[in-house]
Amino acid sequence: MSNQITTAFVQQYSNNVQMLSQQMGSRLREAVDVETVTGKNAYFDQVGSVSAQLKTSRHADTPQIDTPHSRRRVSLADYEWADLIDDPDKIRMLIDPTSSYAKAAAAAMGRSMDDVIISALGGTSFTGETGSTSVALPSTQKFATSNQSDGLTIAKLLDAKKKLDLKDVDPSLKRYVVCGATQISDLLNTTEVKNSDFNTVKALAQGQIDSYLGFKFIMSNRLSFDATNTDDRLVFAFTEDAIKLAIGKDISARIDERSDKSYSTQVYYCMSIGATRTEEEKVVQIPCNE
Repeated sequence: MSNQITTAFVQQYSNNVQMLSQQMGSRLREAVDVETVTGKNAYFDQVGSVSAQLKTSRHADTPQIDTPHSRRRVSLADYEWADLIDDPDKIRMLIDPTSSYAKAAAAAMGRSMDDVIISALGGTSFTGETGSTSVALPSTQKFATSNQSDGLTIAKLLDAKKKLDLKDVDPSLKRYVVCGATQISDLLNTTEVKNSDFNTVKALAQGQIDSYLGFKFIMSNRLSFDATNTDDRLVFAFTEDAIKLAIGKDISARIDERSDKSYSTQVYYCMSIGATRTEEEKVVQIPCNE
């Protein structure tokens, strides 16, 4: 057989574009309070708690009890994604990658939305009539990060639950824990001594259940590390109304020809969103050593 027959070998190519491993869309959007807003800044008014006054005599004057009001500000930010596909590219690739580009763009938008929500959980909120007063998550809502040597444990979850309960957080509100894959592994490695706990957490890790101790777990690899103790991943326990996600423009897509780019196809995605923590007592920051 001729030594040159290799030039006639057929090269086979897939008709599909494979999406590499990545988080597809937002995992936290369904765990927060979402509201459509108009404008660059949005304000959300709040009413605080009051106490009833004991009536000590007949025909006494009606008491005047001032109801405390507060306000939180959300500033919207714009996000965009775009890429071009030239017609010659489609010919050379033997496929049209437009739909795959659109999937990648939608996934990127969802991940950015999660980043905004996570930032609001532990970041600075703005309050006051004009939203000019900054409010940090207080130390009382954070577990100490210094000399942290363990990961996510049952004890930490119990303490987080206790913090919420001591603040009289409405028990009917859905409660969440957003943590990473390492923290789920931590739970598995710390509960073998209690068969019931171990079986529950094992089912959690395998995706058979998603709740434990009243918390619904959301796994995210986008949580940041503590700025000072860089081995500590910052996990959060929170209620469904602890974060307000303001959406000025929801995720939108356009796929058009660009006459200024030799009529290439442009895949374009955009959104305008912002988020704020509505109440510090409804968020607990849990550092977990990795």
